Amino acid sequence: MSGVFVIAEAGVNHNGNIYLAKQLIDAASEAGADAVKFQTFQADKLVCKAAKKADYQMKTTNREETQYEMIKKLELTHQMHGELMEYCEKKKIMFLSSPFDIESIKFLAKLGVQIFKVPSGEITDLPYLREIAKLRKKVFISTGMSNLNEVKEAVSVLKNNGTDDITLLQCNTQYPTLMSDVNLLAMVTMREETGLAVGYSDHTQGIEIPIAAVALGAKVIEKHFTLDKNMEGPDHKASLEPYELKQMVAGIRKTELALGNGIKQLSESEKANVEVARKSIVASMQIKKGELFTEANITTKRPGNGISPMQWDEILGTIACRDYEMDELI
Repeated sequence: MSGVFVIAEAGVNHNGNIYLAKQLIDAASEAGADAVKFQTFQADKLVCKAAKKADYQMKTTNREETQYEMIKKLELTHQMHGELMEYCEKKKIMFLSSPFDIESIKFLAKLGVQIFKVPSGEITDLPYLREIAKLRKKVFISTGMSNLNEVKEAVSVLKNNGTDDITLLQCNTQYPTLMSDVNLLAMVTMREETGLAVGYSDHTQGIEIPIAAVALGAKVIEKHFTLDKNMEGPDHKASLEPYELKQMVAGIRKTELALGNGIKQLSESEKANVEVARKSIVASMQIKKGELFTEANITTKRPGNGISPMQWDEILGTIACRDYEMDELI
């Protein structure tokens, strides 16, 4: 990967509709994202039929339905996956999808997905992690709800089973995430503790935090987006709309450009300012040939095309070899 890899997270914001899914791909492509990501799961293999929904899901969906009933409506068929992957190729954007069960891992591998994104909920699923690792593909891991030891353990499982190309994404799984819970510095900690590349999977409202993450060294950014925040479904309200996604991508690209190469040096664009903004040693009054240069008869003024004031001590006490007018460069 060159530069920050931006994932536009469509997730389940297609509401189970292939046409909405394609519109999301259009929006992600137009925004300049590197990849658009969906979710691959079979409700029967993911949740028990009586499993409860998260609090945020209760607020954004039918309160009477179970988690199973909610996500059953949001499944994408295998045929839909193939169609969406082809559509992504046409739109020149990478197709990604997070698998939520072992069968889905195998299916996505057969489909030809090149990067595997581990959702936060699967970071403690040992059989799942082993299955991902066997593929020897690039892996992004969301680390929501986990502590550093759990992150290190998941990394160890992946490495011990064949995968070394791992990026750890700082994440908070609350939708929307409170600013006080973002903890971007945990991303830096994970990089220092593991030596791995890091990134950020964002569930805050707005676009500022992903951009800040890039300034702290994030190599991957993931952000939910939707066609309309007012649509029915669990994640729409905490997602960006297309124009916001475009603004976020633009902000990320500006930030990574502004980060530069880390070498402190004169930039090409400011070379012309050196003479204008810096000073030289000049006569502060008329000086006659043979007089000594003293603090009384010399000073520092712009422009900076004469002797640098950093040579002040070398000039003091020397003899003028000619006459000088006031403000004349020494």
